[in-house]
Amino acid sequence: MDLKHYQMNWNYPTSIRVGAGRIQELPQGCRALGMQAPLLVTDPGLAALSIIDRALLHCRDDGLKAGLFHGIKGNPTGQNVMDGVAAFKAGGHDGVIAFGGGSALDAGKAIALMVGQDRPLWDFEDIGDNCNRVNVAGMAPVVAVPTTAGTGSEVGRASVITDEAAHIKRIIFHARMLPAVVILDPELCIGLPAKITAATGMDALSHSLEAYCSPLFHPMAEGIALEGMRLVQQYLPRAVAKGTDVEARLQMLVASSMGATAFQRGLGAMHALAHPLGALYDAHHGLLNAVLMPYVLVANRGVIEAQMERMARYLNLAQPGFAGVLDWVLQLRSEVGIPHSLGEIGIDDARIEQVGLMAEVDPSAGTNPIAFSAAQYSALFEKALKGEL
Repeated sequence: MDLKHYQMNWNYPTSIRVGAGRIQELPQGCRALGMQAPLLVTDPGLAALSIIDRALLHCRDDGLKAGLFHGIKGNPTGQNVMDGVAAFKAGGHDGVIAFGGGSALDAGKAIALMVGQDRPLWDFEDIGDNCNRVNVAGMAPVVAVPTTAGTGSEVGRASVITDEAAHIKRIIFHARMLPAVVILDPELCIGLPAKITAATGMDALSHSLEAYCSPLFHPMAEGIALEGMRLVQQYLPRAVAKGTDVEARLQMLVASSMGATAFQRGLGAMHALAHPLGALYDAHHGLLNAVLMPYVLVANRGVIEAQMERMARYLNLAQPGFAGVLDWVLQLRSEVGIPHSLGEIGIDDARIEQVGLMAEVDPSAGTNPIAFSAAQYSALFEKALKGEL
């Protein structure tokens, strides 16, 4: 198919410019939000690559006084955010370009929030009505440019930030954190290694799958989740097998944005476990969700049979129902090179009880189909650790 077919502008859930080569419109996106001096926020790995140089050059050639901040860890911390705020203020910036994978997008959005606040970052954790504390007028506008297809943070209203002192991931939320302009350019994903493509792609699947299984009433999110999973089914193996497949890269970017749009309906036990494991072991979030996926499905089986029947039909799986979905997930993980157990990715059994306690109170646990206890989460973690389905 002619890739020009995919050149589109979308306004749901925000303004999204979709298509190969659209990164050239970055200066226009910044100017549409009133920016004259944006701060490009990315990670150290991307900062060393030519795509960042080209993005900054696009902006500077257009007369924008673009700066660069890349002091971000793979699991961004509160200190990373405040260092970014300091760079924003020191450079006299007036907006943020959040450019990269989930860590850069989350950090960029949090920096844009915090530049106009006089409270500490953790005062805006997604608990109760904390979001009402935000000085909205002080928030900076954000253009989001994802370079991985996984978190969907470009269409999210929150950032996941690690509190290093407490060894916990906290969700910082405000509705206005949703980036006002998004650029989905598949050419930016071309150099992504197969392993990262696989882990981030499975993260996108986890978002749609958990949103689909959520007990909350949100039929629009349910429909988006189903189609997001179909896109992963069709295009993730292609993107992993051939990283230069621009159509597959584009469709996975779309699937990622769809997953994050769908999880307004909620997430579940995959994320409830992945969040503490990421905080305690500094492990890759997408890879954690990918490994945990079948174990959580089995744990939830008793109450998700009906959803699995519909999902198996929609995806046209070889087997019907739950068995078909589980078999597909296992086959997909194997095809794209995801390890079967947490033990294989360096997670140990030293904190089984602690992980269970943290998972039980994680915000994602509230919309798991079953309200697991801390002991049940610990048992689930142990099965995934040993590879016992």
